[in-house]
Amino acid sequence: MATITPPALQRRSQVSHKASRRPHIVIVGAGFGGLTAAQALGGAPAAVTVIDHSNHFVFQPLLYQVATAELSPADISAPIRSVLRRWRNIRTLLGNVTSVDTNRRVVIARDQTKGRDHLIPYDYLVLATGAGQSYFGHDDWAAWAPGLKNNDDATRIRRRILLAFEEAELEPDSQRARALMTFIVVGGGPTGVELAGAISELARHAIRHDFRHIDTAQTRVLLVEAGPRLLPQFPEELSRKAKRALEHMGVEVRLGEAVSDIDETGAKIGGEWTPAGNVIWAAGVSASPAAAWVGAPADRAGRARVNGDLTAPGQPAIYIIGDTASTTGKDGQPLPGVAPVAMQQGRYVAHVLRQRIAAGDASAPVAPFHYFDRGYLATIGRTHAVGTIGPLRLSGPIALLVWSGVHISYLIGFRNRILVLAQWFWKYLTFQRSARLITDSRGADEPRGGKRELTSASSVQ
Repeated sequence: MATITPPALQRRSQVSHKASRRPHIVIVGAGFGGLTAAQALGGAPAAVTVIDHSNHFVFQPLLYQVATAELSPADISAPIRSVLRRWRNIRTLLGNVTSVDTNRRVVIARDQTKGRDHLIPYDYLVLATGAGQSYFGHDDWAAWAPGLKNNDDATRIRRRILLAFEEAELEPDSQRARALMTFIVVGGGPTGVELAGAISELARHAIRHDFRHIDTAQTRVLLVEAGPRLLPQFPEELSRKAKRALEHMGVEVRLGEAVSDIDETGAKIGGEWTPAGNVIWAAGVSASPAAAWVGAPADRAGRARVNGDLTAPGQPAIYIIGDTASTTGKDGQPLPGVAPVAMQQGRYVAHVLRQRIAAGDASAPVAPFHYFDRGYLATIGRTHAVGTIGPLRLSGPIALLVWSGVHISYLIGFRNRILVLAQWFWKYLTFQRSARLITDSRGADEPRGGKRELTSASSVQ
């Protein structure tokens, strides 16, 4: 079903690419999938427009290190215009795409300065709009349990974590101070595992000698997973090793227990209320509304069901990739929302577009997309990681070295690679973290309702 553009919108400003006989490809989203597709279309016989609501690409797998003061946002980010400037056939626009009119073949994007809507025409459209947090019907929890999807999320979480220790240092009530130094991470996937380990290390090593009233080594970190094991996409043996490594670091792992309520004082886990200064959400994702924009069928998470060539059903000129698309692997199981999937899909779509543009046929037959699974990696603190590479099962320092090499290689820009590598090496030697900055300490995003009461006689453990 096409999105109908209201008459008032038709009178608003329209952005058109330079008059050209070349087909115009519009890519919405400059994450792993969209940026990879754009780079692969550099120099193609087409005009390419990349639209994103942010002016920078973020290396999301390392956001947890920004959230726990290991890295600064600039260390894992790169300006989109800078990344794409070498290709003269590509331009970049900063705007929030709100809908797509498939009848008129235009993307409707709102600028961030005056809030005006612009109509960007396309011959081919690539939707790579990613995903946000899913709170499984409890969207009100977002105020108390932020997720981790971008730099704003990461710096917000970093501020909350560091402020919790500062507030505890000022707190004369030891019971309430203990509650402030309790952190609950919801979700036992890679993000949750990495966050829990990093918070524990921050408290027990990096800042342990910086406070006088509190002992941060007594910080309580809970990792809550409703399923039977951590890292469900990993082999069971590695899941057990990850659990043991976290417990060795002082993290309390709670398996088979769901979170049933969250508010400013903590969370209810398995029917028992646990007071906490911070709850961080890493349990679920929800796709962008891109499927609805183009009338594509969607799965329960809102991801668009696509054809084998990653086009939307009945829309041969519209491609949907990354976390926005619902695709399956060779085993028939849904592909995970990870960077390698999005990047491979981005390269595939660019290749298909080149073929079809050369053939002059938007529906020219092509081989379907197949994902090559290179494995999974997750880090647990400064000395441990787990991962798979083909048939290999890795854990411990060897896995950590592999994890480090893979992530350094994926970072954009020589400067970022050197800076991140240097900071990892310094942290390994000293446990110190250089990005312990509390910015916007007024906490404009924090709820305001007076002093939080984090303790109760029946729930403090």
